[in-house]
Amino acid sequence: MTAPYSPAPHSIQEPPADDPAPDPNTLTQLLRSIGAGAAADGQPWPERHPLRSRQIALADADCALAGQRVVQELLLAAERARQNGDPDQDVGDRVMEGLAMACLALNVFIQERVRPLGAGA
Repeated sequence: MTAPYSPAPHSIQEPPADDPAPDPNTLTQLLRSIGAGAAADGQPWPERHPLRSRQIALADADCALAGQRVVQELLLAAERARQNGDPDQDVGDRVMEGLAMACLALNVFIQERVRPLGAGA
């Protein structure tokens, strides 16, 4: 029995892309670069056996922190786009103020959830 013929493997030659590199100062490119550099440390919460209500509060805070990270990345990318990008990349003062207010609101929520139960202001 003879082995079937198969051509020798060879690399596929493709022409170089004609598209220019994307502008690094667009809002979407800035968001990609900001998001690529951040990571969680993966360490467990230091409390050994929190009560069920505390576990729920910490889960709420963790969720809010994830949302806050996204809002702050948007805020930072929008500010960089305003400073360095084309004028059409500027989201405007009203959006910038709204993003800052969202950060503040999330901070207050997280602070209330993380504060130990029964602790005053």
